[in-house]
Amino acid sequence: MALERHSHLSTDDVFVADVRCGDPPHGWSEVRPAAVFGLLLVRRGVVRGRIEGVEQLLDPTTVFVERLGSERQFAHPCCGVAYTEIVLSEPSMADVLGGDPVVPEGSAYTTTQVDVMHRLLLARIRAGDGDPFELAERTVELVSTVFGQLAPARVASGQPATVAARKQVVDDTREVLGKNPLIGLDGLSRAVGCSPHHLSRVFSAVTGSTLTHYRNRLRVAGAMDRLSEGETDLRLLANDLGFTDQAHMTHVVRKTAGFPPGRLRSLLGAGGGR
Repeated sequence: MALERHSHLSTDDVFVADVRCGDPPHGWSEVRPAAVFGLLLVRRGVVRGRIEGVEQLLDPTTVFVERLGSERQFAHPCCGVAYTEIVLSEPSMADVLGGDPVVPEGSAYTTTQVDVMHRLLLARIRAGDGDPFELAERTVELVSTVFGQLAPARVASGQPATVAARKQVVDDTREVLGKNPLIGLDGLSRAVGCSPHHLSRVFSAVTGSTLTHYRNRLRVAGAMDRLSEGETDLRLLANDLGFTDQAHMTHVVRKTAGFPPGRLRSLLGAGGGR
């Protein structure tokens, strides 16, 4: 079988791969145990799965969840199958599922919302200018939405229950980001004692802004401060502020502030660009 696998995102906690099967063999594959927890989202074509002897049909309207160690095999009734594989670390999976890493196995029908989230995540990854923080936030949100269908009570458990508690989490988050806007999503969630998916949802609900957007505002503010003081090395500035590269910083600064860094340096310098 002509299997092409492209890893688009790979960290200690999140793995996302694009898998394409161009020339599938006839019949079922060998029975093999799943090596990891995985979410499989078919984008094109049809796949038959046999999980612990139970057959399931996978297509772009479904998401398949496989559990570590489960016996499974697959058949491809047609050519041109493409799917996305998402793997979270066990601690991250436990965060999503209320502290219990045991994954509810099987397949479920997805919603248009899930399909859009899935494809937007891939688009941001493929663009090549995605911030790892943003990509991790999008991935965790997608996984949380899927498991919100399969195990809603477990996904909902652990969320700050009161308005005061949610505000406190947001204030703590803002304080941590204010001190260190380069911190990763998992480090941030550990610092404020809230799982990544609850933190993302609570922050958005309270502030009206995603964590990624808020963090970018802080980094752009830092960039403007440095530029107003005469910083000329944009590559160094991008590195210091945790951007992927200078081009990524330019894109975010232009989108947030309305001007590229070079123009802002002129405007914010002595004389206000006059």
